[in-house]
This record gives sequence, C-alpha cells and structure tokens, in this order.
Amino acid sequence: MIWVDADSCPRIVRDVVVRAARRTGIPAIFVANRPLPGLGGGPVSFELCPKTDGAADDHIVLKAKPGDLVVTRDVPLAARLVESGVIAVNDRGTVYTSENIRERLSVRDLIVGLANDGIMTERSREYGNKELKAFADGFDRELRRLAKEPK
Repeated sequence: MIWVDADSCPRIVRDVVVRAARRTGIPAIFVANRPLPGLGGGPVSFELCPKTDGAADDHIVLKAKPGDLVVTRDVPLAARLVESGVIAVNDRGTVYTSENIRERLSVRDLIVGLANDGIMTERSREYGNKELKAFADGFDRELRRLAKEPK
C-alpha cells in the first residue's frame, strides 16, 4: 500500500503516485486535512482528516504498516514511520532510514530554529524537473523493492 501525506505534497508528485498506483494496481491512499480534487477511482483513494494540527500525520502513523510505502516531506512524520518499520520517501526521492533519520531531524530542527529566529527565511528550494526525476526514481525503486518482499 502507498500512503501519501498530501497536505504539502506537490501536485506533480501526486500525479506520479496516481500513475504508479494505476499501473501497478497497488492501492494509494492520499491523506490530507483539506479536500484535494482528482484523487479517487481504481486503486486511488482519499481520506479527509480533521483540520487539527498533526491529524493527517497521526492517521498515517496509525494506518501504515511495515511493507507499506509513505510519501512525505515531513521529517518528524518520517521519523515516526521509520521507528515503526515503515519505509518513507520524500518528494525529492530521499529514502528515510534508521541510519539517516536522526541527522535529517537535526538539520530540520536547526533550519526551523533559524527561521523562527528570523535568521533564515527560505525553507524550501525550487521544485523542477530534476527534483521530480529524483523523486520518481527513488519512489519507483522502493515500490519495486517492496513488491518483491514476501507478504
């Protein structure tokens, strides 16, 4: 199963996941706290969460199981998933693992702290074809690997 933290997921990334789900038949569930058009039909579904802080994240953590793949750019959510044995990949193709998640959390916390102190305001780099290709490659690699694992 594919889970997508859809609140901040770029539309172009959502499109890649939808095409993969329809191509492979692997269910993809998009989770957000606001309606997102065009997410439904076949193996693609959408689950609307309350508009409370962290509701979508909590929903994904509760439902995702080892053997599932989660797409998220939320590093704290990825850390929770990795801790429970679920594979997480961000929208740039980086796979979060038990080996790299602590460093990713530290960097994220540093950047958030600098932004909160007004020292650093830019929080995200541009998203273009290079980033999309990196995501598609990483996502596809993890999807193939998970499909080969015994159930």
